[in-house]
Amino acid sequence: MLLSLADATVRFGGRAVLDEVGLDVAEHEIVCVLGPSGSGKSTLLRVVAGLQPLDEGRVLLDGRDQGGVPAHKRGVGLMFQDHQLFPQRDVGANVAFGLRMHGATRTQQDERVRELLDLVGLPGAARRAVGALSGGEQQRVALARALAPRPRLLMLDEPLGQLDRSLRERLVVELRELFGRLGTTVLAVTHDQGEAFALADRVVVMRDGRIAQSGTPLEVWQRPADEFVARFLGFENVVEGTVAGEVADTAWGKVPVPSGAAQGVRSVLVRPAGVRLLAADEGLRCTVAARTFKGTHVAVHVHPQEGGPRLEAACALREAPEVGDTVGVEFDPAEIVVLN
Repeated sequence: MLLSLADATVRFGGRAVLDEVGLDVAEHEIVCVLGPSGSGKSTLLRVVAGLQPLDEGRVLLDGRDQGGVPAHKRGVGLMFQDHQLFPQRDVGANVAFGLRMHGATRTQQDERVRELLDLVGLPGAARRAVGALSGGEQQRVALARALAPRPRLLMLDEPLGQLDRSLRERLVVELRELFGRLGTTVLAVTHDQGEAFALADRVVVMRDGRIAQSGTPLEVWQRPADEFVARFLGFENVVEGTVAGEVADTAWGKVPVPSGAAQGVRSVLVRPAGVRLLAADEGLRCTVAARTFKGTHVAVHVHPQEGGPRLEAACALREAPEVGDTVGVEFDPAEIVVLN
């Protein structure tokens, strides 16, 4: 493993903001740490970078304990959300900063700067003023600067957080392609699940200083580990039920569950695609409370008339009922997950 954290613990005022975290990152792997504010994800990044000391545990790079190794000697690159470019220096001087610190000659600096600006899509921009760049261009310069010394591990702290959505969606695809081409090992933290799922080989979800779930984006999306992960990913249709065989008895009535589901009292997740809207005299009678256009579909929110939590259904625009309509609901077991 290129990076290993073993029982990594950090306390602030007696409270553990990192609580015995164990995490491995393989060479050439892209790992995104995802979680709400205060979950410990940025502290984890600072620990690996050497900017935050551990109270307990170890950080190993290439199998070597980094205890006592200062940040500038760890051979890792760090890129922040707010770019932290030097406004008084032009683009080329910003990118070359780390190279100068490592004693590269002027010729080596110029060559590497030219190569990296081409790589990040800013050819010929070396003499441009940083203040004249757009937010997306500044982000590319910050990335080039972080990559310049060829770090063995590149760490990104909310890398696209200050950019508008359309630019974020375009850049995350470019970053994924770039890191694949370079074979870069990446550890990124973000609160944006779309960004994490698009960028990562593996997603790590954190809660209260601990890892709640780790897996490929598909694994985490298809099988959230628990109710916290499900709700953090944006799934609202979660209800407690008693699972017996292939049926869960819930506040929504009898809900079919996949064969082999865990039995007993469990939280049950129904994805919006698994909530099927029917004629008013079929299934669970509900009243349409709200509808939200999502681009590819309409999110229809319904209240069961006999009680129970509100449900969200994903519906084609031409089939979406109006607010106030009465509809029936049935559930598709293929879109249901019994949570741990």
